[in-house]
Amino acid sequence: MRHFGQLSPAVRERLFHQEPAEFSAESTARTLAAALGATLYSPANRPNLADDVLKQVGRGVVSMVLCLEDSIDDSEVVGAEENLIEHFADLDTRGAELPLLFIRVREPEQIPDLVHRLGPTVRRLSGFVLPKFTEERGVPFLEALTAAEAASGQRLFAMPVLESPELLHLETRRETLAGIARTVDKYRDRVLALRLGVTDFCSAYGLRRSPDMTAYDVKIVAAVIADVVNVLGRADGTGFTVTGPVWEYFRLQERMFKPQLRRSPFLEGRAEDLRTTLIEHDMDGLLREIDLDRANGLQGKTCIHPSHVLPVHALSVVSHEEFSDARDILRPERGGGGVLRSSYTNKMNEVKPHRAWAERTLLRAEVFGVAKEDIGFVELLTAGHIG
Repeated sequence: MRHFGQLSPAVRERLFHQEPAEFSAESTARTLAAALGATLYSPANRPNLADDVLKQVGRGVVSMVLCLEDSIDDSEVVGAEENLIEHFADLDTRGAELPLLFIRVREPEQIPDLVHRLGPTVRRLSGFVLPKFTEERGVPFLEALTAAEAASGQRLFAMPVLESPELLHLETRRETLAGIARTVDKYRDRVLALRLGVTDFCSAYGLRRSPDMTAYDVKIVAAVIADVVNVLGRADGTGFTVTGPVWEYFRLQERMFKPQLRRSPFLEGRAEDLRTTLIEHDMDGLLREIDLDRANGLQGKTCIHPSHVLPVHALSVVSHEEFSDARDILRPERGGGGVLRSSYTNKMNEVKPHRAWAERTLLRAEVFGVAKEDIGFVELLTAGHIG
């Protein structure tokens, strides 16, 4: 699979200075964590689940979570598990290219049970999403995953969701974060990424952000995100990939505030129509939040609607300017440090302080590609809508 693989080779050649590289479920954890992109959630009880998964591949989705937790009623869990088993068998029979597939479970006991029931089709599974993760709750989940991996012979990753009230509440946050850090460090080889459950954070205080606001406008949520990245997202080799929060909106609603999506990148041709569509469907807020995610150390994003996937991926493509800066910083002859003017002559690149950024940027360039010098996210969005 590859990002923007749904586009024709000719279109990709027109858009990219360096095309996104191919990867598979067998790629390294480092590559897969960077490549998750827009991880699309789907209730596991959907009657046409196999068809839905394959349809999303055609829309550019490379990672999906099939959910047995909050997205379905308590009374539907048993039927949803049976539905999963049936549709995994269907997908395995078809032999088509699949995204990275994860199952979001409720309890640790579900992991070995589902792996056993999946039988040979477990080879289509990349891992499990672990809800409301703390040290106390997380250890049994990770022990169950490790045992299931050993029993099945299938590499299985964990994606813990950080969403518990103990993490949100100020008086317990430091201790909770320390416990989470101890747990994921112990199982480092199994933890692919950490996911933020911002909806649960808001729920603890009866909050819900409007489509005109990002997660970073809700100060109590922004404070938790900052602390999670501070402890768990460090670039010194001890950190993990932390993914961006879900964007909840996808329907037309009356707007109270001025649109956030500026006009200038959209002034020519069909791009202005695209701008109007994005604003009408509350996508301007999503685009701003994606930008803020990266500025705050987050990579990828949880998504609950297919229309969110392309914006996440378009804004994950490395610009030609970023690529040039990153390569300059990482040149072997720059190993001793120093300061240099960027090749775009518009900024200072300081080798040692910017090295970690440059390394992350080149990894993102590998999986999402590098845009040509005259290509921006508008062209990437437009090409994706046409494709």
